Amino acid sequence: MADQPLGRLERVELRDIWTSEASSFTPWLARPENLAILGETLKIELELEAQERAVGPFRADLLCKDIDNDRWVLIENQLERTDHIHLGQLLTYASGLDAVTIVWIAARFTEEHRSTLDWLNKITNESFRFFGLEVELWRIGASPAAPKFNIVSKPNIWSTSVAKAAGAIDAGEQSETEAMRERYWAALNSKLEEIGGAVSGKRKPQPQSWMHYKIGRSQRIGAAMNIQKNQIRAEIYLRGPAAKTFFKALKEHEAKIESELGYRLDWQQLPEGQDSRIAVYTDADPTDEADWPRQHEWLAKRINEMYPVFAPRVGAALTVASSAQSSELDSPLSGRPTD
Repeated sequence: MADQPLGRLERVELRDIWTSEASSFTPWLARPENLAILGETLKIELELEAQERAVGPFRADLLCKDIDNDRWVLIENQLERTDHIHLGQLLTYASGLDAVTIVWIAARFTEEHRSTLDWLNKITNESFRFFGLEVELWRIGASPAAPKFNIVSKPNIWSTSVAKAAGAIDAGEQSETEAMRERYWAALNSKLEEIGGAVSGKRKPQPQSWMHYKIGRSQRIGAAMNIQKNQIRAEIYLRGPAAKTFFKALKEHEAKIESELGYRLDWQQLPEGQDSRIAVYTDADPTDEADWPRQHEWLAKRINEMYPVFAPRVGAALTVASSAQSSELDSPLSGRPTD
């Protein structure tokens, strides 16, 4: 068998592709497919919350959420060598946004700035994580340039926890309940894909008691189980500082929303925390695998019924909350078309 010809990797200058950080690199990175590349490097599933977010007199490049734990992720970009100005801005942003995971991307890290991030990871607790990444571009022959992120600084606990999680999966160390939950949500995803409705089941199942999918920019629609009460539910889960505002705006149209759905909902403001929930329940034992087809049929049907009713209203509520103009609530949330 003849040897197959191999190409040669060639380094591409960052400025040949991205002419500036603000107008080229940051908008490129903000695209979902490119955030996914960054997320694969960090082992974090990222969701964009804001671009060029104002923090005092500065503007942060990207503000994201870690989907797995709903914590803030702040990303600061640099197409040059790291400098003290960006380090100072990074810490200012982190303080102003109460960010938990802070990602500094640059063409090259100086040893002092890499050491600074290592030191920050050493002196802060597990709630705060600092990453330093160098970005490169490579191509083979005339192929398009391809990005590559290299981690130069990471939290000590991060490498430990990732290795532990991977080892636990390899060794089958999940509890019976966790394994059951993961199978349960995998089966629900299959049902959603089979139905082919508005909500896609292309989401990695987790060994937790809930399974959420995106509705709007940062809110969730999904399902949850309660083994103790033998209940399952389909829900709209409103998260973050504006959740109570969203909830109030939506509840003003409770009667119309329930009329469109054809059934009553349980409106839970959850006053003990910042989040809120709108749900519909049914009695079911999530541990009874023989009953899963019926349960997943019910959940998939409810999720796909709730999505078209709530999706435009959640979007309208976000606009209203952002502009703080409560007088505009009636028209966009009533379900009537607007000009």
